Amino acid sequence: MNKLRFYSHMFLCWTLLTMATTLAAQSTLQQKLQGVAAITEIKPLQSTEFTEKYLTRFTQPLDHKHPEKGSFSQRVIISHVGFDRPTVLVTEGYGAAYALNAKYREEISKLFDANMVFVEYRYFLESTPTPKDWQYLTAENSADDLHAIREALRSLYPGKWIATGISKGGQTTMLYRTFYPDDVDISVPYVAPLCYGVEDGRHEPFIRHISTPADRQKIEEFQLEVLKRKATLLPRFEKYCNEKGYRFNAPIEEILDFCVLEYSFALWQWGTPLTTIPASTADDDAIFAHLLDISEPSYFANGSSEESFFVQAARELGYYGYDTRPFKQYLSITSAKGYLERLMLPAELKGMPFDKTLGRKITKYLKKNDPKMIFIYGENDPWTAAGVTWLKGKQNTHVFIQPGGSHRARIHTMPEATQEKIKSLIRQWLDE
Repeated sequence: MNKLRFYSHMFLCWTLLTMATTLAAQSTLQQKLQGVAAITEIKPLQSTEFTEKYLTRFTQPLDHKHPEKGSFSQRVIISHVGFDRPTVLVTEGYGAAYALNAKYREEISKLFDANMVFVEYRYFLESTPTPKDWQYLTAENSADDLHAIREALRSLYPGKWIATGISKGGQTTMLYRTFYPDDVDISVPYVAPLCYGVEDGRHEPFIRHISTPADRQKIEEFQLEVLKRKATLLPRFEKYCNEKGYRFNAPIEEILDFCVLEYSFALWQWGTPLTTIPASTADDDAIFAHLLDISEPSYFANGSSEESFFVQAARELGYYGYDTRPFKQYLSITSAKGYLERLMLPAELKGMPFDKTLGRKITKYLKKNDPKMIFIYGENDPWTAAGVTWLKGKQNTHVFIQPGGSHRARIHTMPEATQEKIKSLIRQWLDE
């Protein structure tokens, strides 16, 4: 054997040994993930909650019905406890950045020691196609994304699957179950609205009857106080927005009006204690600071981080309107109607019609079927106005409303007896 052949042989042996060592060091899960054709990247992550955790990227079609239109990369975080354990599929409605945290674990995954597959929604954060062609941001495509991931991981996790999500993620849990009824065994949407229009119409009367008359009056009095102080607060508001670099599609006074209108919805949504509301005698500093704490103007600014959500809300998910009547004499706007399109949509989508097909499809599915689903709502959350609280008389589909609860309603925030009932139902379904 000449020197060249000798060194070539030695190099080949070293390469094979290195490959064997690397493969041995990889976990069984890593090796199996590498066998999934749609996954283009696997990156280990730190976790205090799971034995293994990986950031993966799935290649998804822009349009699942027309794969030739192109593809994008979707961020999916896979957290592992065992191949023999159930799996929770988190149908996030927004970005997945917070799920990268080593301490993060979704509630149901923790309760039932389940694996967790966390899917970032298309057109959010790192799952945004380039270019951002809005025509492919549809509920059906988002359901198809989830189905493709479920199919890719079917053999990896053969046990029971539970889909769950919060708010827009809860809407996604609902629509996913509607489009793919057999993909998962159990669905648990949290605080999930089912709206029927861009300005659905049920939220405003709901807010007019939340809690007690005294509580509602306290909130309205604060809103009026802000409007009455426009002469001193508006210059401060404009300076604040300029310093933040916010740009709007309306005059600054109108944006202040909309922040005041949004205030009551936001306060009830997040369950902010009414004790934090300043008295009408408070100084401008206290009034202004509290308004920003509850209703920050970035919500109405161009290029908002929620732009993709606003597009979907205007296209097919629906949204809410504002009741301007108590404030009319102080408002610079004559009507709040059409504010979503006017203030929050990209210019190229102005005039986009609302499609009622999705809401009707989900409603029809829930009325005609009895899937294993648990809906969780907060009593004082304005989104509950559009909740599926009308579902009654089903054997498998259940609705639970936390007394006095907000958009933060979860299993662990329910009364103890209700918590046990929910956990018992899920445990029973997992054991079947």
